[in-house]
Amino acid sequence: MTNAIEVKDLRKEFKAYSSRKGLKGAFRDLFTRNYKIVPAVNDINFSVRQGEMVGYIGENGAGKSTTIKMLTGILTPTSGEISVNSMNPHKEREKFVQTIGVVFGQRSQLWWDIAVQESFRLLKKVYKVSDADYNSHMGHVIKTLDIEPLLDKPVRKLSLGQRMRCELAAALIHNPPLLFLDEPTIGLDVLVKLKIREFLKEINEKYNTTILLTTHDLSDIEALCDRVIMLDEGKIIYDGALHQLKEKWGEGKELQFQFLDPVHVNSLVAITGSLPVKWEVDEKEQIFVASIEDSDVLVSQVIARVVSSFKIKDIKMKEISTEEIIRNIYEKGLA
Repeated sequence: MTNAIEVKDLRKEFKAYSSRKGLKGAFRDLFTRNYKIVPAVNDINFSVRQGEMVGYIGENGAGKSTTIKMLTGILTPTSGEISVNSMNPHKEREKFVQTIGVVFGQRSQLWWDIAVQESFRLLKKVYKVSDADYNSHMGHVIKTLDIEPLLDKPVRKLSLGQRMRCELAAALIHNPPLLFLDEPTIGLDVLVKLKIREFLKEINEKYNTTILLTTHDLSDIEALCDRVIMLDEGKIIYDGALHQLKEKWGEGKELQFQFLDPVHVNSLVAITGSLPVKWEVDEKEQIFVASIEDSDVLVSQVIARVVSSFKIKDIKMKEISTEEIIRNIYEKGLA
């Protein structure tokens, strides 16, 4: 399978200016400026296969958007090599943009004062899409995203959720093989997010569309991506399967028990003594919590022993969320 994106030793540096103190310092700044070179993206390497859906994540300022802007040809790298759809985004600009779709959550590609369908028609002309291709493909997109009632409205009259669905449709007018999504669900309600996620899954399955997704909403990543690339201070600190990230840094599970009759925690310790279990009790709510490793066999053994000895009112299983795992990684490191 061919790679849609190949990045080698990619680096982007910016000049960061600092002002001197006081009136004298301000006067000196008129003639000479103090600055330092800051690497926003620091010699990163990765590739994305055709048809893959990859989550590109990191804290604010980690370099996510800078990477996307270099991959889409908006920014020129300081050094390194980029190949996207077997082209250099900067040197083959006109040909290259025909093969990608881009959605920036905080920027619009639709014209503010004209109807949505007029923006679509203008983009159709820009991308040189035939009437037949437009009608067959966009008919499906418009129906799936439920934006038909919005087509004759000016963009400025749309809510955020309505506009983002139209932005996504606009990015897909030419049915590109590669889609870049930078915070596409920012500020959206749950129902709109679900609709966009289902649509992205559908186009990935139907057209084998490659999707690179950056977002702070990790539920988007969990719903769509099997692989994540994690960035910190311009460097890649993790590139691999999402489930492996959970398995390695998930820090186990919690089993929460409530009983019909009064139970003492010592009794629970006694029946699970041979297993690696740590028991805690919430005296007020009478909830007994067993902290264990993330092992299906161990979970089954603990539940079996407790259920065979006590009358159960309720059992809940809680595992550490992806958001908690990633927060722990940023706070404590990968060690």
